[in-house]
Amino acid sequence: MDEQALLGLNPNADSDFRQRALAYFEQLKISPDAWQVCAEALAQRTYSDDHIKFFCFQVLEHQVKYKYSELTTVQQQLIRETLISWLQAQMLNPQPEKTFIRNKAAQVFALLFVTEYLTKWPKFFFDILSVVDLNPRGVDLYLRILMAIDSELVDRDVVHTSEEARRNTLIKDTMREQCIPNLVESWYQILQNYQYTNSEVTCQCLEVVGAYVSWIDLSLIANDRFINMLLGHMSIEVLREEACDCLFEIVNKGMDPVDKMKLVESLCRVLQSAGFFSIDQLTVLSDQQKANVEAIMLAVMKKLTYDEEYNFENEGEDEAMFVEYRKQLKLLLDRLAQVSPELLLASVRRVFSSTLQNWQTTRFMEVEVAIRLLYMLAEALPVSHGAHFSGDVSKASALQDMMRTLVTSGVSSYQHTSVTLEFFETVVRYEKFFTVEPQHIPCVLMAFLDHRGLRHSSAKVRSRTAYLFSRFVKSLNKQMNPFIEDILNRIQDLLELSPPENGYQSLLSSDDQLFIYETAGVLIVNSEYPAERKQALMRNLLTPLMEKFKILLEKLMLAQDEERQASLADCLNHAVGFASRTSKAFSNKQTVKQCGCSEVYLDCLQTFLPALSCPLQKDILRSGVRTFLHRMIICLEEEVLPFIPSASEHMLKDCEAKDLQEFIPLINQITAKFKIQVSPFLQQMFMPLLHAIFEVLLRPAEENDQSAALEKQMLRRSYFAFLQTVTGSGMSEVIANQGAENVERVLVTVIQGAVEYPDPIAQKTCFIILSKLVELWGGKDGPVGFADFVYKHIVPACFLAPLKQTFDLADAQTVLALSECAVTLKTIHLKRTLKQMYIHRADQEELALWAKLCGPRMCSVSSTRIPAFLASSSRDNSGVLPSASAA
Repeated sequence: MDEQALLGLNPNADSDFRQRALAYFEQLKISPDAWQVCAEALAQRTYSDDHIKFFCFQVLEHQVKYKYSELTTVQQQLIRETLISWLQAQMLNPQPEKTFIRNKAAQVFALLFVTEYLTKWPKFFFDILSVVDLNPRGVDLYLRILMAIDSELVDRDVVHTSEEARRNTLIKDTMREQCIPNLVESWYQILQNYQYTNSEVTCQCLEVVGAYVSWIDLSLIANDRFINMLLGHMSIEVLREEACDCLFEIVNKGMDPVDKMKLVESLCRVLQSAGFFSIDQLTVLSDQQKANVEAIMLAVMKKLTYDEEYNFENEGEDEAMFVEYRKQLKLLLDRLAQVSPELLLASVRRVFSSTLQNWQTTRFMEVEVAIRLLYMLAEALPVSHGAHFSGDVSKASALQDMMRTLVTSGVSSYQHTSVTLEFFETVVRYEKFFTVEPQHIPCVLMAFLDHRGLRHSSAKVRSRTAYLFSRFVKSLNKQMNPFIEDILNRIQDLLELSPPENGYQSLLSSDDQLFIYETAGVLIVNSEYPAERKQALMRNLLTPLMEKFKILLEKLMLAQDEERQASLADCLNHAVGFASRTSKAFSNKQTVKQCGCSEVYLDCLQTFLPALSCPLQKDILRSGVRTFLHRMIICLEEEVLPFIPSASEHMLKDCEAKDLQEFIPLINQITAKFKIQVSPFLQQMFMPLLHAIFEVLLRPAEENDQSAALEKQMLRRSYFAFLQTVTGSGMSEVIANQGAENVERVLVTVIQGAVEYPDPIAQKTCFIILSKLVELWGGKDGPVGFADFVYKHIVPACFLAPLKQTFDLADAQTVLALSECAVTLKTIHLKRTLKQMYIHRADQEELALWAKLCGPRMCSVSSTRIPAFLASSSRDNSGVLPSASAA
């Protein structure tokens, strides 16, 4: 091998050597026989450098993984012999190989196993075990190989092709038949031999058992000898955690509920016989049992504690694992609360009180976990609607006492983000405490508003506090009245819009500011002020936004740089979003009109709508204004209607599919809410909207452009949803007044949607439209020619759609489409158009035409059965055929 290149494998080598080593590795991967040099180096122990050994295993790994099928039988045999020789050498080495080398070797063994076990190496495990025996170094490698094999076969994080998945299933089935009992026996022997002398090997073996138990015969593990051994391991501190994990995997194994019950019962018997507990005594705990449960509770509480290495500012994989671990501990604490809720409450209270008495001199992790335990009690001891401070007197008194301590102790000033966040989370969770003791509200509000909360040095704390402050104010809006104007004054600087050119870094992000604007709106709307004062406060809140919006829009129109245009458009969008968010404070009890704020929001509309005519950054600006219009339709009701025609005209200019998809729900909202009031507007914009839709749908697109196809499908659905809204709102005259040619064009598109497009959601909507049109127009007063349209198009569509090969009745949406298809036929029957068709057209020639229309699958239906079907469809609601005179 190139000795100079190998020097670059050393971590301390300079960049030139490392680049040369990397190039050499790529060269060896391409070379057809370079792997043999690496195999020989491993078998003969040519190199002592760990990084070169690892390098050789990497070359072998690449060969086995990607080029094994290209090797001759002799070459494949050489790889097997190389690995066995290396394994034998490990039994004699004075020092074990480094962990990273052993793990890489195990991966190569596992890759070779999945490649050869079913064909050329059925005695893989026998050969391995015959080499390692009970040698501790050999056992270590054997267990690592087993874990690597499990990872290859079972690990869901590894993406496998369908062929690999089939292969893995076959390997597992073969292992169950041929070698699993022997492997299980080897695990038992390892555990028995090393449980007191080699904790590392024992823990490895327990990990293997826990991994394999998910797919092997459980009776091999869930028996007296294994379970008793696991229980024994629980009394050995270094083995306890791994033994618990193993026992958890055994109980967690997916199986039939009856079998699971049998397993749990058998485990309970073993645990009882081992003296762990008595099922008969669990209803009433003895003093000793109480002491045991309390000890477990305290142990769980201790494990909830952060360690010194936790990185709060840059949370990575280790931090995520601890957060997940905390969730598991929380579930365990909930289970313990079911055993003895009084004991948990007393334990938490004791820990909480002792910690907060001396919080200034206590480590942050202990203070945080003390507050966290109070927070967790809300779910461990659940009550209806958060009524923790009523009902059970002793429990309410204990929680009230702890909350009083929390808000009066000054712990909110603790200089660590985890404690600060936990304080605010707990205050908001127990917001009903402040209805019992409202005298504490001012100090908590100050904590939210000063350097402890919204002005904290940590952006993470500021962001979370903005959300929690919004929740706190909304939940206690009745108690906020004395503090409203003071709060509004204190948050004034947090409401400022930060344009890109001012260089001012706002304390809060735009997303966080949304919560502050919503909070301000809630304070104003829910106040006890008269309408005039509410209007003045709302105008004070929104006027700066409107003024800034006008200035920024003018700057955007003049901006040349695209990046500057984008930043200005974002800022404008934020301004509209903030104004929109304040409107969430209104309700049916406190409407915009009742609060006297209509004029303020109408001014906002007049300010924001000119952005629709801006030719720059149209997507961002239109999206923001469209969202504001949605809110104003709800809040201002008919007062918004004068603004709709102009806004619609601008939003229909230069449309893309996405623009139309987002515009149509706005029109649907207006139509459904105002109905006849907007009929003139709808009649005027109906065909321009349809022309815009058809123009986008008819644009050519590349055959394989999935994105364009999906956009068109979604736009088609939106189009049909619009027609459904118009017809469902009793506005069919909007369609009828578009002229006969346009009406027919619209109806034909609905028929196409019902039959031709393999989209069951659109098909369902189309049949709903057709059913409604038949209901409205199917009588004598319907539009001229509609009866013929029913005969020629709607009825055939009801048969043609289900006969399509793409009409998949295994799909739930398709079943719904079929249901609406049947409703359409029933509606036709009720309007008698189906019966009239039968009376006027039911001769043999017409029936033959029907059969031809419906295709080969319908031709098998005899002509005598079709009239019978039509006759049965003509029954009245009582199920009796009408008399001849009635017909």
